[in-house]
Amino acid sequence: MQQTHRKSRRGRILVAAALGTTLLGVSAVAMAGQDPSAPSATNSPASPKSGSQTALRAERTSGLIVGYKSKAKETRSAESVREGIEAAGAGTGEKPSYQRRLGNGAALVDLGGVRPAERVAELMDRFRADPDVAYVVPDRRMQAQSVTSPNDPRIPEQWNLSEAGVGFDVPDAWGISTGQGVTIAVLDTGIANHSDLAANIVPGFDFVSDDFAAKDGDGRDSDPSDPGNATKAGECGTDAEGKPVPEQDLGSSWHGTHMAGIAAAASDNGQGIAGVAPGAKVQSVRVLGRCGGANSDIIDAITWASGGNVPGVADNETPAEVINMSLGGPGSCDPATQSAIDGAVQRGSTVVVSAGNKGGAPAPRDAAEFTPGNCRNVITVAATDREGDRAEYSNFGSVDVAAPGGDTRTNPADGILSTFNSGGDAPASESFAFELGTSQAAAHVSGLSALLIAADPALTPADIEQAVKDNARPVPGTCPGGCGAGLADAAKTVEGVSKGEALPAPGSPSTPPGTGQPTDGTDLGACLDNACEVEVTGGDTIRLDGTAGVGELKIDSVADNTLTMTGSSDNGTQQSTASQTAPGRSTINDLVVDLISTDGDRAVIRLS
Repeated sequence: MQQTHRKSRRGRILVAAALGTTLLGVSAVAMAGQDPSAPSATNSPASPKSGSQTALRAERTSGLIVGYKSKAKETRSAESVREGIEAAGAGTGEKPSYQRRLGNGAALVDLGGVRPAERVAELMDRFRADPDVAYVVPDRRMQAQSVTSPNDPRIPEQWNLSEAGVGFDVPDAWGISTGQGVTIAVLDTGIANHSDLAANIVPGFDFVSDDFAAKDGDGRDSDPSDPGNATKAGECGTDAEGKPVPEQDLGSSWHGTHMAGIAAAASDNGQGIAGVAPGAKVQSVRVLGRCGGANSDIIDAITWASGGNVPGVADNETPAEVINMSLGGPGSCDPATQSAIDGAVQRGSTVVVSAGNKGGAPAPRDAAEFTPGNCRNVITVAATDREGDRAEYSNFGSVDVAAPGGDTRTNPADGILSTFNSGGDAPASESFAFELGTSQAAAHVSGLSALLIAADPALTPADIEQAVKDNARPVPGTCPGGCGAGLADAAKTVEGVSKGEALPAPGSPSTPPGTGQPTDGTDLGACLDNACEVEVTGGDTIRLDGTAGVGELKIDSVADNTLTMTGSSDNGTQQSTASQTAPGRSTINDLVVDLISTDGDRAVIRLS
């Protein structure tokens, strides 16, 4: 039975009108790309996410996720699914088999072991040839976004909550809301027993279906505790260059335990730390184990955590209003994951995702290259350090907002302190540790989302994202590549929501990420000084102030992953046309146009 756990806010729809055209905002969920401290795994107005459902490239995998069109017989008959799978494998030398149906209705196909990309490509083409198939994607493995931090003595200092200028400004919000009555689902490695979390834990579920990854001997079950994910060198196979994965032995990360403490560790109990939302409940939904987690398990976990039905699993008795996913991996947002996220948002869950930890040298990466942070309908979170700068490791660009992620590499106390475990392999005694990463940043925003829902239960996921972005303050330091709307501010956002001032009235202009200027249909000239992102479609016209030699930018067309545009000078006498394929950059005079993504006849662009 599907459960919708919150009312929508008086049916309000927020729209931003730009130059007589509608700017369709896409929201993002925070992802754990490669977080300096996390393990791996996968909208609101004016968001940079695309959720593009273009065909994904084949890659090495042991499984495929096959989605069917709404009226296809396969949606009703498992036998029809099996017949289609057998037909796809006929004559290829492969023997794909039906494993199970996912919570979003797609079928999980077992390939009988990891198959090379060229064989996977052949099978995917055969499935796509079936007119009943809506999509077929590899069952990719996601990883926690972790960064190894030194094992130094615990220092009881949570600068991230309140330090002037660079902190999350949480204590001033607690007088209004502590998150009471809200549940945060932490989709991660599971949660180890910890006395600073115990009072806030509600029953969850272990969705790790692979016995090797699960490491607990019983696959999926109702015990979502973390048995540890320690991994020997080469135990996860080899990478594309033939190097062992991992290259050296790794101890257990206790990643989910760390996220849970940041979001909602208990307070006023005479011990440990305080979470951002100490009155909220935490639901452990285990999706990551040894060598990461399967996307099919994550899809089911998103569905279940939000109150949806997953075949073979008892319904969630306490559906989560907030879903934290501090995990992810490189690639585009596949339609199977997007379907699960859309379903969760429709049921009332706000989805928060880490941006990923590949922002540093030698090849800094935009968050648009990592999933599920590049999906629609999520809040994607970048990380800042104790100096107020974008953390060196953090992905950037296509994010919604930033939050403290810390950096322990010079001074351990500059990391984020949270609940942990002392075990190197299996759980041992509870502890606390400083860690860093966009995973930690996402957990802050999940806690803030809980504070907002407790302050006003009628808020929708879109309302929450808009409030967080509208009340963010400028990043106090530097943020090369862009940090979305800026550094999230808990007190300002909660106070605004509680006074009914945080959200724009229906039909009023909203603020694109990072601009400070409304897209009110008159001028986006501020984008030239503060790079901003907007969603456009063919026929849109964007007016600028001409300082880049362009007074008007016309979007001629968006089709086949390509955007064609024409820039005109202020007096209209000089015109330049450019065509760009996503992702990519074009320059018209001095105007830089980054094409972030396309989705059908729409595109997300960044102007600077």
